[in-house]
Amino acid sequence: MADAKISFFDAIDANKRNSAILIFFLFIVFMAAVCALSYLFDLGIMGPIIGFIALSIYAVAMYYSGDKVLLGISGAQKVTAKEQPFLYNVVEGLAIASGIPMPELYVVDDPSPNAFATGRDPQHASVAVTSGLLKTMKREELEGVVAHEISHIGNYDIRFMMLAVVFVGAISMMSYIAWNYIRFGALRGGGDGGGRRRGGGGAQVIVLVIAVALMIVAPISAQLLRLALSRQREYLADANAAKITRYPEGLASALEKIKNAAMPVQKASDATASLYIASPFPKMSSLFSTHPPIDERIKRLRAM
Repeated sequence: MADAKISFFDAIDANKRNSAILIFFLFIVFMAAVCALSYLFDLGIMGPIIGFIALSIYAVAMYYSGDKVLLGISGAQKVTAKEQPFLYNVVEGLAIASGIPMPELYVVDDPSPNAFATGRDPQHASVAVTSGLLKTMKREELEGVVAHEISHIGNYDIRFMMLAVVFVGAISMMSYIAWNYIRFGALRGGGDGGGRRRGGGGAQVIVLVIAVALMIVAPISAQLLRLALSRQREYLADANAAKITRYPEGLASALEKIKNAAMPVQKASDATASLYIASPFPKMSSLFSTHPPIDERIKRLRAM
């Protein structure tokens, strides 16, 4: 029995809801980590205040410099319309159709067929494709890939994922600080007045154990939520690409070729993995992957 057709409008709405829910839970984990760290250091109300100030500084730094850093470590080289007229024509047409400014174009010299977008907003955005993608894809397949990346730009996905990375980074840093404080101070009987305050009373010991457990669990939970969020944004970009091109089969066929190639991107890293249209590490398990299974994405596209 054939799969029932679904509307890409419904798919877009569902994935936006799921993304909002995941960001909410990421915020909850961040607040739990802040409260646990505040308890360990006797910071009181100053703990959340300091946490939000540090988070804001980190977010601003990522917001204004993250895209150039990511392009640099990916080995992306900027190209012009004269150098890549076919690619420029495809990107320009889809940018106009999506109502966003023409993004800057980059090519990564890599045989693996893949692509990514970066930038803090549509006015400061870039699309990068690998040389392998340009050699492998037909026009309608390239249009599907570029429409996916244009969708990331139009949906502010880069900013969305940057927020998730900031949360995960802040939570991991708090966990690291707490672990070293416990390892070298509080649990050795030394430390400040806060350690002495927690020295007596069964209830205080229980709270301390909970705080320690939170600092261990929080970074793991935050990372899993970030990965789940990344997978939802990929589904959203797929649905938006189908909406832009009105031809889901183009992207589905492109993803099939990427899957069959099964080639890792040479200069990809954990920091850049979520940007690509398909995981640059094909052997990664689905739970710890930044992307949903390609077969499921193809199935959804062909059901639209």
